[in-house]
Amino acid sequence: MTVELRHLRYLLAVAEHANFTRAAEELHISQPTLSQQVKQLEKALGVQLLDRTGRSVRLTDAGATYLHHAREVLRDLAAGERAVLDVQDLSRGHLRLAVTPTFTAYLVGPLTGEFRAAHPGISLDVREMTQDRIEAALLADELDLGVAFRGDHLPGVDSAALLTESLSLVVGRRHPLARRRRPLPVAEVAAQPLALLSADFATRGHIDAYFAEHRARVRVAVEANSVTALIEMIRRTDLVTVLPDAITRGHPELHPISLDPGLPTRTACLLRRASAYQSAASRAFVHIARRSARPS
Repeated sequence: MTVELRHLRYLLAVAEHANFTRAAEELHISQPTLSQQVKQLEKALGVQLLDRTGRSVRLTDAGATYLHHAREVLRDLAAGERAVLDVQDLSRGHLRLAVTPTFTAYLVGPLTGEFRAAHPGISLDVREMTQDRIEAALLADELDLGVAFRGDHLPGVDSAALLTESLSLVVGRRHPLARRRRPLPVAEVAAQPLALLSADFATRGHIDAYFAEHRARVRVAVEANSVTALIEMIRRTDLVTVLPDAITRGHPELHPISLDPGLPTRTACLLRRASAYQSAASRAFVHIARRSARPS
């Protein structure tokens, strides 16, 4: 018997659900048919791939090893299909993009607007996720490009510098510090109740490292997992936060205050899987992103 692509997809579905019934529902086939197909695959390979003795189905050691290679085959096949369908004149196509949450607040809108104006035939799938998830999704061929920060990336992920981002302390227009024109010593931040992004955000790690470096004991009164929510809190309360200057510039009701010493800048990058096929749509987006990020 010859192993066919459907056998790989069937095994992958069973492994992901750890259950034949749920896997069959996802595949839109009957449970007996699915079970028979997996048994045929095991017979062709001459090895047991699944342990069916427990309450849930799990991979044997041989099954886990085989599935690793099966995933690579299916991933490369999907990339090949996209390459065949790729249209070099950009009259049609598809691009899968992910960004870290702070970039959603100021970068995604202008970039997608410019891209759509130049290439209306290209459909976009834009997702917001943490940097570690972006890199994992790139390696799994679930994304074409990511926008995140320069740093230590997973093996197999390439990065290219896009822009330099600066940050400031930020208050609402009614806050007493809004009238301040001189930089605020970092030690004085301890007197202010802070509202910061949660630890899931790369921005939070950047801020925490800055305060730790300068031995500033700060009081975090509120944590938020949304930049939009953070902005609304700063507008309406006596809370203080730290935000990228590009976000603050877009909200006249927010007032940035420089810190002394200043918050360090950080570099935003375009990320992609090193061995991935780069479609015409992907190349066009990279070109627009680099052009837009270039200082005027």
